[in-house]
This record gives sequence, structure tokens and C-alpha cells, in this order.
Amino acid sequence: MKVIIGQGSCGVATGAKKTAAEFERLIEEKNLNIKVDITGCVGTCYLEPIVDVYDDDEVMTRYVKVKPECALEIVEKHLVKGEIATDLEISDEDKLFIEKQQRVVLRNCGLINPEKIEEYVAVGGYEATKKVVTSMTQEDVIEEIKVSGLRGRGGAGFPTWFKWNAALQNKADQKYIVCNADEGDPGAFMDRSVLEGDPHSLIEGMIIGGYAMGATEGVIYVRAEYPLAIHRLEIAMAQAREKGFLGKNIFGSGFDFDLRIKAGAGAFVCGEETALIASLEGERGMPRLKPPFPAAKGYWQKPTNINNVETYANVAWIIVNGGAAFGAMGTDKSKGTKVFALAGKIKKGGLVEVPMGLPLKDVIFGIGGGIKKDKAFKAVQMGGPSGGCIPSALIETPVDYENINKTGAIVGSGGMIVMDETTCMVDMARYFLDFTRKESCGKCNYCRVGTKRMLEILERITKGKGKDGDIELLEELAVKIKDGSMCGLGQTAPNPVLTTIKYFRNEYEDHIYNKKCTAKSCKALISFNITEDCKGCRACAKKCPVEAISGEKKEMHVIDHDKCIKCGKCEETCKFGAIVRG
Repeated sequence: MKVIIGQGSCGVATGAKKTAAEFERLIEEKNLNIKVDITGCVGTCYLEPIVDVYDDDEVMTRYVKVKPECALEIVEKHLVKGEIATDLEISDEDKLFIEKQQRVVLRNCGLINPEKIEEYVAVGGYEATKKVVTSMTQEDVIEEIKVSGLRGRGGAGFPTWFKWNAALQNKADQKYIVCNADEGDPGAFMDRSVLEGDPHSLIEGMIIGGYAMGATEGVIYVRAEYPLAIHRLEIAMAQAREKGFLGKNIFGSGFDFDLRIKAGAGAFVCGEETALIASLEGERGMPRLKPPFPAAKGYWQKPTNINNVETYANVAWIIVNGGAAFGAMGTDKSKGTKVFALAGKIKKGGLVEVPMGLPLKDVIFGIGGGIKKDKAFKAVQMGGPSGGCIPSALIETPVDYENINKTGAIVGSGGMIVMDETTCMVDMARYFLDFTRKESCGKCNYCRVGTKRMLEILERITKGKGKDGDIELLEELAVKIKDGSMCGLGQTAPNPVLTTIKYFRNEYEDHIYNKKCTAKSCKALISFNITEDCKGCRACAKKCPVEAISGEKKEMHVIDHDKCIKCGKCEETCKFGAIVRG
């Protein structure tokens, strides 16, 4: 029998380390010969901390939301008596979160110990590497990736085989392969979970990619804000070298390949490949004109290939199972699976991996469980700051590159921020534009100045100071910024504004002409009022940070609007629904 406790960042943040410590204490106290081990995030972040108990016959029982004080029940019932602690066991409904998925990238996450290479090898790890370096030519590898139809999972969805082949065709004394693990989209955490839960899948994918294009050195560019991911990568790389999977003469093939980590400062613009290369070279992360493309002149002016974590994590599976097996999933033009990070107003937040082409509705409602508090679904932001908002009317849109692009959004790296009826779409556009404005490297006038001007207009509108012509001015600026910017950050920065204007123009007009926030969200355009349903319990008055609520006990209270800072504490506190927004 063994106990496995999920210790990805989400698990640790909810107290998994304390839970693990309590299990270890109780097991020692009761003198049980049971091991407590770790794993990464299985994807059900909303259920953390997660504890899996494996019986001697390897049957697994999953316990969820296991705080330290819950450990005793599991130890006494399951570990000592062999009985299931049913109060803490995962529900049949929550089991569907994983069962409805089709996992390739996340195949090992939450199942193996990411700090023990033996567990990765036990599930077939590095078999693909051995097959490639001992029995396949570079062209064979690229052809298999071509057959699979694998497209880059970090943004535009460019065919992976084409980039690898371009690097192969450019002859040089040194070539490089780079992983972009600088995951900067708000609400995105797919790459982080793979790095923390299955780092060897990335390493193996990069070894195979390096072999295919003739690179002997690889660099993993990780944002410094991912300390756990970096820690586990370092452990995995050291173990791979010790086993002979990294370094000189891999599997006796004569192929040499090694990796190193570069901890980046967390600039969103470094998601653009030439800006990332500049950062690797010790320069400020600013894009360069293309061509030449990195496949011809990249890192130190040598042929370079850059893909993200998810792209590389598919590679070993494709080599072992065949490109045709991967291509059989998904659609004709968007093959395979895609990992999405469900965040926002969703009941079941976490990671989902599904075949390309699955309707948005099946992801958000079928797997994610729908909207918190059963409120109305309003829109989903896809592709992060570079993407756009897809409204509820398009909930049946298939999730693939072509159909998502038609809506004005992009698949991007895979962030899905779900919004309900209380979300102001004008304020949402303002939030994302504020992000891209801050993250602009400033090299292009249109991006540097244009995003600032658009943000100023949006801020005016959300404060009730919008004026006639603002919508048209936003559209005009958006087109010029898209046309005049050099890199993808500037070219896509206006997307959230354009899509919200396209689908929610009425909300912009309400803000400008009626001085009303349709969603009753923008502070400058709302007020809080107490209705006759007030019971005079004084709970709201006690919570008000500025003492704006007055009234005698058991009598109707009132709010002093001159004092009110519109924090919403009173609305959250009232159990009788007596405080409403106006």
C-alpha cells in the first residue's frame, strides 16, 4: 500500500505539504509500513489537496480536499482497516472531469513522481528516444511528425514538422533547439503543470527534436516565477544525464545532446520567438525583423528551432504510437489533442485535454461543470491578451484553430477564462489592454503609443466619461496598431477590444450614452442600495470598511453614498438579498 499526494503548485497552495506531513506523522505514530510519495497536478485543481491511496493490488482510491485534519480519518479507516473513507472520496460526478478527457500531453501528470526518473521509464519513458537515435534517420523523424499533423501549441499553430525541417536544411557548425516555457498569459498554467508533473516528457521531446534537426544543445527558457517547475526540471535533467539519456553518445548512437535552463524575467513579449532569443543572448527582450527566421539565423545567428512545452510533450507519444494515431484524433486541419486551462467563473477550474474540434459547450459545461452559482454564461476569453472574447451565442463553436480564428479569438497557448453575466465586457477589454500596454517592449510607435491611447479611451468609458465617436476611434486605432506593429504582441493587442465591440457593442453604447454599466460592475457607474427585505441584522454594517451603513438593530438600514467606496462587502455579507446594485 502507498499514499500519493499531489504537490503541484495548486496543491501546495492549498496546503498539500501540510497534509503530507500529517500523513507521515500518523503513519509513523501507528507504525505502518506505508510510503508517502508525491506527484504533480492531475488537473482537477478545484479539488486540491488530492490524496491517492494505492492498495497492494494497485487499485487506486482518490480522496479530495484533504486538509491536514482529514488525514486521521483516511489513515484509521483506509490504511488501518482497509475501508473507504467515503466522506472524502471523489464523487462520481467529479470523476467525469478526467474520464471525459483524452490525454496525451497530460498522460503522466498526477500519476508518476516527477522527481523519480524510474517511474517515467516504467511507463515507457525514453523508449521513443532510443528508437529515434538507434533506428531512425532525421528525415524519418520529421516525416512522422508531419504525418501526425502536430502544430505548435504555443500560439499561431504553425506546423511543427515544417519548422524542424527548415532548421535541418540550414547547414551550420552549431544548431540550437529552444523551449519557450515563458508562459505569460493571464489564467494560463498548462506548461507549468507539465514541467512540475512530467518534466521528462519535455526533455525527451527536445532530445528527439534536437536529433531531427541536428542540434546538440538545447535551452529551456522558463519564467523565474516558476520555482517549483525549475527545481523539478533540474532534478529530471540530472537524472537523465546519470542514466545516459542526456549528454554524450546517447544509447551508444554517437548522438550528443544536452540541455540547460535559462530563468527569464517574466516579460510577456518574450513569448515572441525573436524577443526570446534576444533575452537568451543577454539583451533586452525585443523582437527582431523577420526574415531571417530563427531556423536560418536564430540564437547566436545559428539555425534555431523554438516550440513551447506542450508541443514537445506530444513528441515522444507520437514516435511510440505513430503519427497516424495522433492524426486520427482531432479534425482534418487541427489534429491531436489540446490542453486548456479553465479559469474564471467556472465550477470546475483546472486543466483539461480534449481532441481538437470538441465544441466549446462540451468543454465549459460538459467537463467544467458550467458557471459558478448557476449564473448565465456570457463569454469566454481564449488566447489570452492576444485572443478575443467568444460570446454565449457561439458556444457550439468547435475548438480548433480554424473555427476559433473565425470568431476573432485564437486558440493560443490554451487559456480559457470563463465569464458570467456579472462581467463587464468593456472592463474586460480594458484589463487585457492594460496588460499588453504594460508588457509592450516599446520598440514600435503604434504598439507603444497606440495601446496607451486605446487604454485611455477604455478607462474613460468605464468611468462614465465616454463620448460619441469613442467606439469608432477605438476601431480605427486597433486597425492601425495591428498593421503598424512588428511582432505578434502589437499585432494582436487590439483583439480583446475588437471582439468585445463586435459582440457586445450594446455594452459600450450603454456606458457612453446612458452612463450605465450593463453588468453593474464598473464602480463609477453603480451604487449599492438596501431594500425593504433588510432585517436589520447589522452584518453589513459590521463588514463595511468605511462605516457607510447606519441603522438601528432590527430596523431597515441605509447606505451613505458619499462615504460608500463600492467595495461590495455589504452585498457579499447580506444573507437576505436585501442589498442590490443600481
